[in-house]
Amino acid sequence: MAARPIVNTHVHVPPNFSAFDDAEDVIATAAREGVRVVGASNFHDQRVYRRVADAAGAAGIVPLFGIELITVLDAERLGQAGVPVDARINDPANPGRMYLCGKGIDPFRVPTPEASRIDAAARAANIARAARMTMLLRARFEAAGVAAPLDDATITADVAARAGVPADWVVLQERHLAMAFQRTLFDAVPAGDRVARLMDVYGAPPVAAPDDAVAVQGEIRSKLMKVGGPAFVEESAVTFEDGVRLVLAWDGIPAYPTLADGASPVCPFEDGPVDLAGRLRALGIHAAELIPGRNAPDVVDAYVRAFRAAGIVVTAGTEHNTLDRIPIEPFGRGGAALSEEARAAFLEGTCVIAGHQAERAAGRPGFVDADGHIDAADRAAWIARFAAIGAAVIEQGSTPS
Repeated sequence: MAARPIVNTHVHVPPNFSAFDDAEDVIATAAREGVRVVGASNFHDQRVYRRVADAAGAAGIVPLFGIELITVLDAERLGQAGVPVDARINDPANPGRMYLCGKGIDPFRVPTPEASRIDAAARAANIARAARMTMLLRARFEAAGVAAPLDDATITADVAARAGVPADWVVLQERHLAMAFQRTLFDAVPAGDRVARLMDVYGAPPVAAPDDAVAVQGEIRSKLMKVGGPAFVEESAVTFEDGVRLVLAWDGIPAYPTLADGASPVCPFEDGPVDLAGRLRALGIHAAELIPGRNAPDVVDAYVRAFRAAGIVVTAGTEHNTLDRIPIEPFGRGGAALSEEARAAFLEGTCVIAGHQAERAAGRPGFVDADGHIDAADRAAWIARFAAIGAAVIEQGSTPS
């Protein structure tokens, strides 16, 4: 390739909460920005990926397919990793909770019974959680004198309509609920009265400007929906083992999304890039991911270097899980440029995912086997092999789908 292509392995696609309007908007935006690879990484439902694949194929963009889920590590696992049982992993608010991604999945295959079981349980628990949170939010707003004729079915229907998908593709997230209640507030209360009304809703003075929709949404989440808030409902998580099984059942690669200095202080599980890399290898995880927009570039370099030294491939994404229309090309915190070392590692990891996805689609062994293992005496050569396959796929501009 004459120039290093722009790649991104983690973008949320509507009906997940997203900066984009719909699946086609994701790909159209990527095409305008000269992006060669876009990796979708949705929670709970991947049926929209057919639209991603079709739009990407027409645009000559390589689509990668992934999933994201919340898992929980038990005390034994945390002990094996050398951290306390109440340690934060990559979720600063919830000890023992681990966000886990699957990369290079095949979303178009018939799910195995095990995949269906795990997925159905996680989906049902999250639907119930959203319904409960909606009831609590509605009660809170109405007690403060803000009529809020909302329920989870109403919000779901609105999300589905805006994304152009069937309602049963939608599993509501906190951000969906926060936006629905912010919009209701703005419709019902004039701007000049919102500070007083929000003080009643929060039980404390608001900080967000009363005309800043996105900031008010964030404050609704932080003041009402997080731990200790009046609309908090504990997140439903699958076990780490079931999360890994689900990823593998979809022919994917389990991958660890790294928060690093996106949290302050850094979560104990992630404190020390070399230590984190060792913990991931002990857990049988061979891929990691950064969202560099929340990290200082030198921190990105430190984690990238540690991952690669441990034989862990690493990728980068942007999430796009707020309404902010940031560029699809990953950058460091504050828009800082990433180092050549980091960009080369992210491209290598993206190529490995693309190579794995293509090989599995062709019925051949992938980067990890059905148990999530890499059975290769020379790990560097194994990584190079899949990176070369993926580089060819990206050069060609499409993947089997």
